[in-house]
Amino acid sequence: MLDALIDRCCRAINLLIALALAVMVVMVFGNVVLRYAFNSGIAISEEVSRWLFVWITFLGAIVAVREHGHLGTDLVLMRLPPMVQRVCLVLGHGLMLFCTWLLFKGALAQARINWDVDAPVTGASVAIFYASGVVFAAASGLLLLLNLWRLLSGKLRNDQLVRAGGSEDAAQQHGPRP
Repeated sequence: MLDALIDRCCRAINLLIALALAVMVVMVFGNVVLRYAFNSGIAISEEVSRWLFVWITFLGAIVAVREHGHLGTDLVLMRLPPMVQRVCLVLGHGLMLFCTWLLFKGALAQARINWDVDAPVTGASVAIFYASGVVFAAASGLLLLLNLWRLLSGKLRNDQLVRAGGSEDAAQQHGPRP
C-alpha cells in the first residue's frame, strides 16, 4: 500500500520533470530564435530556465533515492557476511540522514532569508529557488527513514541488501560483450 503510494508520487514527479523540461526547451529555443531572427528575446527565459533546471535536478534526485539509483560502491559490502552488511547499511543510512538533515536545515534557512528578496527579472521570491532543497531533503529523508526501518525490522532479505552493481561485476556475471 505504502509502496504503491510512493510509486504514484514518483510517477507524478517524473511528469513534473518532463513538463519542466518541456517548458525549458520551449523557452530557451524561443529565446534563441527571437534573438537571432528578430533581435529581441524573452526576458524571463534565462531566470525561469535556471530555476526549472535546479528543480528538475532535485526532483530527479528524489526519484533516484526511491530507485536506489545514486552512485554506490558495493565491492567490499558484497564480500561481507549478511549481518555485517546490515550494520554497514545502517551506518550508511545514518550518515545519509545526517547529510539530508544538514541540507534541509541549510535550504530552509536560505529560503527564510530570501523570502522577501525578489528575483531581478521575474520579481518572484528567491525562496522558490531554495525551496527545491527543502522539498528534496524532506522527501528523501522520509524515503531513507522508510528504508532504514525496513532494514532494522528485517523486512529486507539478505539477497536484497546489496543493490549496487558495478560494470566489472556485471561483466563477470554476463560474460564478455560480443
